[in-house]
Parts: sequence; C-alpha cells; structure tokens
Amino acid sequence: MSKRDELIAKYAADMKEKMGVTPDMDLLTKVTIGCGPSIYSADSETVAGSDMAELERVKTNFLMKKLGLPDGPQLMEAIKKVMADYGSANRNKYRAVVYYALTTHFGKESVYH
Repeated sequence: MSKRDELIAKYAADMKEKMGVTPDMDLLTKVTIGCGPSIYSADSETVAGSDMAELERVKTNFLMKKLGLPDGPQLMEAIKKVMADYGSANRNKYRAVVYYALTTHFGKESVYH
C-alpha cells in the first residue's frame, strides 16, 4: 500500500468517525490527488479552522480557482459549515476531507471526472 493509499484510507476513516459520512472512495481519491504534495507535509495536510487567513486561502485557491465558483458570502458560510460538521474539538481537519466536503456541498463532483 502506497503512502497516498494509506492517507486516503485514513481520510475515509476520519470522515466516518468525525462527520458520520461514508465517502465516495473514487471521488476522495481524486480530491486527494488534486491536493498534490501538500498531503505529505504535516503543516499543509491540515486546515486551521480558526485561522481566517487560512480559510480565505481555501476560499480563493480551492472554491474559486479549482471549483470555479463565484465569490460571495455563501463560500465562507460553506467553509464554516464544513468546519462545524468536522467538529471544533477536532484539531486535525485534513485538507483532503475539507475539500471533499466542499466539493460535495456545492455539487461540483464533475470537476474531478
């Protein structure tokens, strides 16, 4: 099992345990691959839910650039909803899980097909 496969399995388990969601493994794999090398760095593998600058980067670089969504208050609302669903007590919010949740929230799975 490759390091990436191990991480994907870890993300899927995290989603089931902390969010009560069984992910579409094909989509989770594609989202994880889309994160690139960031998933291998302890610092960039997670999203700091309380860091507004980090959340702005997720909005700009992922929601607007990758998913092609127009800017608006609904983007930050969706990010905050995903953070709340993930659980404020949970310190490690994995980037691939957050991106997967945002992709499904906006119905943008087609970006990864």
